[in-house]
Amino acid sequence: MNTVDAQVLQQASQTIANGSRSFSLAARLMDAHTRESTVLLYGWCRHCDDLIDGQTLGHEQREGTREHAAERLAQLQALTAAACAGRPSADPVFQGLAEVVRRHRIPPEWLMEHLAGFGMDVHPTRYDSLPDVLLYCWRVAGVVGVMMARIMGVTQRETLDRACDLGLAFQLTNIARDVLEDAQIGRVYLPADWLAHEGIGTLPDLLADGNRERVARVAARLVGTAEPYYRSAREGIADLPLRCAWSIATARSVYRRIGHEVVSRGAHAWDRRVATGTAEKLWYLARSAGVALAVPHLPRQPRDAALFQRPL
Repeated sequence: MNTVDAQVLQQASQTIANGSRSFSLAARLMDAHTRESTVLLYGWCRHCDDLIDGQTLGHEQREGTREHAAERLAQLQALTAAACAGRPSADPVFQGLAEVVRRHRIPPEWLMEHLAGFGMDVHPTRYDSLPDVLLYCWRVAGVVGVMMARIMGVTQRETLDRACDLGLAFQLTNIARDVLEDAQIGRVYLPADWLAHEGIGTLPDLLADGNRERVARVAARLVGTAEPYYRSAREGIADLPLRCAWSIATARSVYRRIGHEVVSRGAHAWDRRVATGTAEKLWYLARSAGVALAVPHLPRQPRDAALFQRPL
């Protein structure tokens, strides 16, 4: 096993600590080897996301960069392909990615599929119906779940499907939580037919204060759509090593709670960003230890054939 350069690992660890407290907490529960690969993969994902958006950890929009997003995407595709081929890089992000690919035999097409999700942001995309939204969710999150499962040693197709389901559930939750934040930069991920049913046909309609109740109903519907994916993902936890199972059960509980809070707040869901506090995270951490221990001994439910079928 190669040893990752300390600077590369430190940068990736700082990225996950600053970028997502929920995922950072979950990663701490993993064994050292799995945690290292996890933070390196997260570092690449976050780097790609921020470079495409011209942002720093998803918060501050840089001026004058969005029009060059297609060029940046092409650069990311080339650098990612080089990392998959094992070619040297001076960039710590791609050094780390190359090590993850080597260690866990991550198929290059999974990484390119993730970049294709960013392509849907670069090139204006209309999400006419739920299947369109789920394709986007697969690319930006479902395939990441599959890669994470591979890092945890999973090879069985059904368990990889369950990992995809968790990624889809996370992204559906993100979309519901960030509806207005996304709309303010011109992005609408809610299904257009659902919005039309509520009388919302344009971006100004979506942003209008008077339409908050209508938007809240669509967001609640999306959170409801995430539920069968969260349930399916719970079954897959049984196939993970114990510490990984604990980690994933914790992340699942925290994110699912965020979706429920969006629904609970209704029209006020976007008055302030929905998040879980430290005490609540610690409660879910303790509770999820029991889930990780219990799930392998519970009756196994087959995966619902009506759920999204990953193409890769």
